[in-house]
Amino acid sequence: MNNYIYIIAGLPDFTPDWRQGEKSLDEYIEQVRELLSEKDNAALDFIVKGFDKDQIGLELYKEALSHRLGFIREFFQFDLNVRNQKVRYLNQALGRDPEKDVLSLRDPEAEETGLEPEEPEFKESAQLQRILEGHDILSRERGIDDLYWEKIDEITLFDYLNFDKILGMMVKMMIIRRWLVLDEETGRAMFKKLVDEVRGTFKGVEYNEK
Repeated sequence: MNNYIYIIAGLPDFTPDWRQGEKSLDEYIEQVRELLSEKDNAALDFIVKGFDKDQIGLELYKEALSHRLGFIREFFQFDLNVRNQKVRYLNQALGRDPEKDVLSLRDPEAEETGLEPEEPEFKESAQLQRILEGHDILSRERGIDDLYWEKIDEITLFDYLNFDKILGMMVKMMIIRRWLVLDEETGRAMFKKLVDEVRGTFKGVEYNEK
């Protein structure tokens, strides 16, 4: 039995002086996991691998882009596009071959025969380029994560209390975890936004904070 509806009940009630120390983000993640099936938790494990530098590579993306779950396929395609554009931008800044260290899933033999399908359009490319050209490192990182947040909202636009919404929430929690290390105030604000979004969805109304 899926317990998606009860996940909301485990989220904290925020007060202005809420701090990470009252209960860690990892504890909230565990609360979510306790309400999910073994199969669902395996999907969450796959999401977590996408935030582990030691796991990121061609094999991970190959597996992701053929995954049974549409959210994982769409999210990891976006993630691959972002990572590759960041690498190309850095290569250009350093005067290196623009394709150095880019992760490509294309089959050279298939390309030669013309059977290789075209790469999916990366419609956020121009927006990401503007972010990468920013001079403030912290603002640039926040801009990239905001782009991820918006993409998750787009992928789950018509999802309410199904599992794709939970997967999107997990990705957002992984982003928040990073910001609690980089900038606790930003991390707390993002966590509160996530709680408001989930509760808005629970009421049957898609919550969009402007």
